Amino acid sequence: QAEVGKPQRNCYTLPGIDFAYGLYIERTDGGVPEAIGHWNTIKPRTHLVREMPRDYIAMNRGALKAGYTTAREYNLYYKAKDIRRKDDENCRFNKCPPKLPADMTYGIRTQSCTPFFDLLHHRYQQLWMEQQRALTTAERVEKKKKEKVRETHTTFLRKKPLPPKEESFWHLPSLEKVKPHLSTLPDHEARQKAFSA
Repeated sequence: QAEVGKPQRNCYTLPGIDFAYGLYIERTDGGVPEAIGHWNTIKPRTHLVREMPRDYIAMNRGALKAGYTTAREYNLYYKAKDIRRKDDENCRFNKCPPKLPADMTYGIRTQSCTPFFDLLHHRYQQLWMEQQRALTTAERVEKKKKEKVRETHTTFLRKKPLPPKEESFWHLPSLEKVKPHLSTLPDHEARQKAFSA
């Protein structure tokens, strides 16, 4: 039955404090006490003894001392006396180290400590500004050297202006040789006087 004077509950009750959500995996080791009390060391691996290659130089020397000359005799000697190389011959530590200069240092060189006096006085900024100024001045000088003043039509006309053009009335080329049909002036002198004015 529903509780009197209280709203009806639509949720499930939660389990107790000792309940663990999800999967519970039991510890395989004994935790801290076992780690403190025991040392679980790794068992040493047993190295397989590998078969060393044949020492043909020593076997050839022995066959030559014995007086063998043919290839068949050599093969028989190889089967009779099987000499193998020693472990020391293949050892990489047995090889002589490479010859290096006496003053050679291994690794990265240590950087010089930062001068705080220069940092506080903005010395690096001043040096950079000087470099930039020198660069800009050098670029300007180079640009001036490269730039050659080209003669254009305008500059040429400024130096040597053209003579003033005499005004001449335009006539059709077909009517240039045609003489006037009507003469309004009394004589030739009056015509010349009118044209001169």
